[in-house]
Amino acid sequence: MSEKFDYRELGLMCGLEIHQQLDSKQKLFCRCPTQIRDTSESNYEFFRYLRPTASEMGETDRAALEQSKLRRKYIYKGYDSTCLVENDDEPPTEVNREALDIAMSITKLLNMLPVDQIHIMRKIVVDGSNTSGFQRTAFLAKDGYLDTSEGPVGVGVLCLEEEACQKIEDKGDSIIYSLDRLGIPLVEIGTDPDIISPAHARETAQQIGMLLRSTGKVKRGLGTIRQDVNISIAKGSRVELKGVQALDMIETMVEREVERQVNLLAIRDVLLERNASVCDTIFDVTDLFKETKSKVISKSLKKGKVLAVLLPGFAGYVGREVQPGRRLGTEFSDRAKTSGVGGIFHTDELPNYGITDDEVQALRETLGAGVNDAVVMVADREKRARGAMESVIIRARETLEFVPEETRRALPDGNSSYLRPLPGAARMYPETDVPQVDISADYFESIEIPELLTERAKRFVSDYSLHKELAEKIVYSTHLPLFEQLMQELEGNQNITATLVVRTLTGTLPELKRDGVQIDKLQDSNFADVFSLVAAGELAKEGIDDVLRELAKKPSITAKDAAEKLGLGGIDTAQIENFIDNMITERQDFIKEKGPGAIGPLMGVVMGEFRGKADGKLLSDLLKQKVNIYLGK
Repeated sequence: MSEKFDYRELGLMCGLEIHQQLDSKQKLFCRCPTQIRDTSESNYEFFRYLRPTASEMGETDRAALEQSKLRRKYIYKGYDSTCLVENDDEPPTEVNREALDIAMSITKLLNMLPVDQIHIMRKIVVDGSNTSGFQRTAFLAKDGYLDTSEGPVGVGVLCLEEEACQKIEDKGDSIIYSLDRLGIPLVEIGTDPDIISPAHARETAQQIGMLLRSTGKVKRGLGTIRQDVNISIAKGSRVELKGVQALDMIETMVEREVERQVNLLAIRDVLLERNASVCDTIFDVTDLFKETKSKVISKSLKKGKVLAVLLPGFAGYVGREVQPGRRLGTEFSDRAKTSGVGGIFHTDELPNYGITDDEVQALRETLGAGVNDAVVMVADREKRARGAMESVIIRARETLEFVPEETRRALPDGNSSYLRPLPGAARMYPETDVPQVDISADYFESIEIPELLTERAKRFVSDYSLHKELAEKIVYSTHLPLFEQLMQELEGNQNITATLVVRTLTGTLPELKRDGVQIDKLQDSNFADVFSLVAAGELAKEGIDDVLRELAKKPSITAKDAAEKLGLGGIDTAQIENFIDNMITERQDFIKEKGPGAIGPLMGVVMGEFRGKADGKLLSDLLKQKVNIYLGK
């Protein structure tokens, strides 16, 4: 990606927070399995209402306060694999030692200094993602670093914490969560703000991801790793982008946030030149829309009102783009939505949505709006509408002063939307139900440092004569453990090569998936059986994909049964030779005319007869030998 801005000149500061689930057998504070369930398997449910609590210092976190404005009902689905700890009906157990060991190996990989004693803290979260209203977390290590092409990037924070519930459905007034994910151990890794460009952010995330996967003890798949990005520029403010799922999007997210802050600062400067201001009065303009043809407003008027605010000097700038497809008005709308409304209207986009020009003129006259003034309005139940307009007033004032510090939700297109204010220290307080854990020098010394994936790829090139590209493919694949198991079990077999195994796992399987084959049903034992047949000469490598297709339909049958059903069992060499002899007799004239050039077309005939039943190289060697004998060579 080409650099859109001079990031050094803008004073870009950027850091990452990586959240990675650990592949521990049990959860962090109970002995339940770390198993994700289908919601149809839920055998009970309950609900809660959550409220923010004050810290030990008597302060209440601003993010929790804003979240609590929406009095939502939180519904939780439980399973036979969850327990009373997830329900918050029983105290947590001691910290899972397996998860702690994994986290400590990550500490070493990141060159970090561990704490002497681990204290569990409660982090207030009242969005329903934790039944208790808080998340348990523990600070493990500090003062680490990792090497990048732009120099070392500091790693200041490593925490071990419990995963939150999985959101199943948002119904507006209520949210349904699943308890299966709650409590899965994860590490949170926080870098220092040493990242200097979008490309550098991606490289840093890739490097951390490689280190995590090198442990062989982290979960893989969608949702098991999340990247948050902290960004600011010199004249802007720190913004946290939450939930960047795809590594490929990190560059775009950083660039788009810088673009947003640059545009917001430019809008501020122009508005100040125009002596723009914000009117505190919230006007009730319901009567202006009693006869409206706008379906959105008329529907809201059945139980609500239309309220409006005046923004002197804002005309033309509420509709000004700050990110591709998102405008200053979208920022106002995001804030308004925290009160439960669906969105807002503003005069930079009206008439529209069924609202007529006459209604817009009446609105402007009622509020006394001049040609350079903008009006923002909302239609909803009065309490929601008033809360929405109060939020718009606050956000409009911020527009004239600064880029607000906030937590924003990463959107799939690379943009972001307002989520909540940045949390502060007031959301943390000690967890009194879990004992401290001592980290002795002997214990930390006993933690082994795993082989890095980059080094493992080099070893595979050397040990197995793999091409560099194939070696890198398999070490970053979810099938890496299976590959190593197969190579160990089939070591020295002449019919099995590392290249064949890698191409099957990283090439054949994706092709089968594209063809609609349910490859998720295949077990490691199925692959072991298939390659054992090839190793024994009972299945040609050309038949592997057909046997895998059959096993995906019926994983319970053996690979040998599948091969025999498909007619792909081992075949006698004499049978192949007899077929080739007969073919040469039938096509003598063709062979005399083409000479050695006949081998290619004839190979197609032979492969059509024996594909999957015999090794292609064996077929080719036999055909060449017999054609050359016939030609007297």
